[in-house]
Amino acid sequence: MKTGHVPLTHLLLVFILFLLIYRSSQQNEPQICKQCSGTLQNDSFVGQFCFSYAGRIEGRCCLGNETRGRQRITGVDLSNCNLTHVDNLQDASAALIIDLSSNANVNVSDSAFEGFRNLSYLILPADIACPGGNSSWDRVEIREGKHFCEGQRNMCNQPGKMSADCPEYSRCDPYGPGFFECNCADNYHGYKCLREGKFPVFQVFGSLGASTFVLSLLLWFTQRRKAKSL
Repeated sequence: MKTGHVPLTHLLLVFILFLLIYRSSQQNEPQICKQCSGTLQNDSFVGQFCFSYAGRIEGRCCLGNETRGRQRITGVDLSNCNLTHVDNLQDASAALIIDLSSNANVNVSDSAFEGFRNLSYLILPADIACPGGNSSWDRVEIREGKHFCEGQRNMCNQPGKMSADCPEYSRCDPYGPGFFECNCADNYHGYKCLREGKFPVFQVFGSLGASTFVLSLLLWFTQRRKAKSL
């Protein structure tokens, strides 16, 4: 039986493989979970929620089941993080609970929670109003120096909202606290949902693809002729 040293090329390939695996795992980790130092505490609001829903703790997040190959963030605790502004939380747009309390000088953007359809519990510093106003929540109260916003209301169920802001042949869909969006009803599309019938996907994108191909071919032929004449 012969023995010998492992070839350097094999070691290099193994190193590159481990590096790729590590970078892939780092990219899959939600950045918002590492925005604050420390880990989610079991006795915190989000920690108790995570325990009751049998979630998995990663950094300052509670993770649920995977969705399309990515971990679904169900809870985020960014309390006591010395945050100065909050304007992008889209990594946690599927969250059910978010805690931003104990950040004395934080400024929360009005659009920070746009698209957060599932958000049911939001905890803010006492001087920060609930997004969308009190009418966007079932219960709003201040206690223990925190502003609690509980039970997000469906803005489409507000009296007169659908008829006033969504065009005919469209439906109103909730889009976060204080937000809604108008989507065309079935069998309608186009500007203000005025076109009846299904959107002609193949005709539109087929023509666009053919035009792009012809234009690219023409440019290639023109450049080739110029290159030959030089």
